[in-house]
Amino acid sequence: MADLLRDANLRGLTLVDGDLQLEPLAFRPHPVHRVQTYFFGMRHAVTGEELGQINLRSGSTEHVIRYAGHIGFEVSPGHRGHHYAAHSLRLLLPLAHRVGINPVSITCDPDNLASRRTCELAGATLVEIVEVPAGCIIHRSGHPQKYRYTLSTATPD
Repeated sequence: MADLLRDANLRGLTLVDGDLQLEPLAFRPHPVHRVQTYFFGMRHAVTGEELGQINLRSGSTEHVIRYAGHIGFEVSPGHRGHHYAAHSLRLLLPLAHRVGINPVSITCDPDNLASRRTCELAGATLVEIVEVPAGCIIHRSGHPQKYRYTLSTATPD
């Protein structure tokens, strides 16, 4: 973690929004998507309670852009409904911009209404519904189709 805290891309970023704080955990290759990835814990800023996880995949391969997405998240069951994922997603946009990603791609399963709502609350736009190739690990894991959203990382003038 000490090396991660010295990461120039994280320096000076505010990773707090109200009662939500993102705690940097690791920067390493994603075990499935095989691109360098920033991993964060979602924590309650006052109590320190763990709320979930979020990661930013810093590679922009076709696999990431079309099927996996640059950002993956999961909110713990007891903390759902507070929009922590949408707030966390927005907190990661400056980091995504720093590592050269614009726009970020976010994907979810068509029947995952909570993730679709998270994307919409964060300001993302549905770009397309993609068929995942049969040979892709995502398809082989039972996810043959993805909704693909994009969200700009550029700051408004």
